[in-house]
Amino acid sequence: MTGLSPKTPMLHGQRMSAMQVLLKEWEHFLMADPFQDVDAAGEEFIAAFADSMDARQADPVMEGIVSNYLAKLRFPSGSLTVEVGAGAGAVTRRVAAKANPERVVGFEPSAGFVREAKERTQLQKNVSFEVADGAAIPVDDSSVQNLILHTVLTHVEKPLRLLQEARRVLKPDGRLVVCDADFSKACLGSSPCDPLDVCAKAFVREFVTDPHIVAKLRDLIAQAGFVVTDFDLVSRSILNNDQMLPWVEESAKRMLARGEIGQALFDGLVSEYKRRATAGRLYGYQIFATAIATPN
Repeated sequence: MTGLSPKTPMLHGQRMSAMQVLLKEWEHFLMADPFQDVDAAGEEFIAAFADSMDARQADPVMEGIVSNYLAKLRFPSGSLTVEVGAGAGAVTRRVAAKANPERVVGFEPSAGFVREAKERTQLQKNVSFEVADGAAIPVDDSSVQNLILHTVLTHVEKPLRLLQEARRVLKPDGRLVVCDADFSKACLGSSPCDPLDVCAKAFVREFVTDPHIVAKLRDLIAQAGFVVTDFDLVSRSILNNDQMLPWVEESAKRMLARGEIGQALFDGLVSEYKRRATAGRLYGYQIFATAIATPN
């Protein structure tokens, strides 16, 4: 790492030049979360995470989380339920199955994810997907019965704007559901300095906008004009499957592209994850929070 030694000239221009070098060396730690602009991340990224979202929703713990909050919602005749940041539709399809025959719409800013969602949702007639920003949902005021933000707020720079927009569109007796991961507590380590956990920490640093959103969630929801009625935390372990493999692969791809590691180490990291999963030695840990709120 470049630094300012005692002999570094103190002229303003020279000091600024040195600071620019420091910032240049650190800038890869401050990369934008690719989930803020999924389409720019490319088709391979879209397909990989569409599959990952489907696999995650099939996990019994995640299905239990979704099933639990859906059981607390109402779907009266003629009602509309919205998921904001629907991704490739894994959760939206689950919501539609519960709400059937009532209408469910998944809004998602990524055209690529919307395309994937439509391809994966051909048999359910009460669900549709549209490209839309969660801060400008194309529905009327007070027209939505339920609005769901499932693993969305960790990936946006201004979560309060999405919550305020949810407040605008929800009916007075509507329900807001926010479910998200506490990425600040996630780990993939079985020992100090575990290389897989290094990848997991890099993933959080480079693929998550605010890893501490769960700690702020109740206050943000209140600021947006809601009263929190339920707040639950659920632990999730990843012991023998590929559910955290993207954390290793995607972060290691960036290290490889930056020249920080070589192909052999990249291949070794992926192989080590798979070896542990097969041998029953993998240990991944996540915490998910769910908040349910009503307009105040």
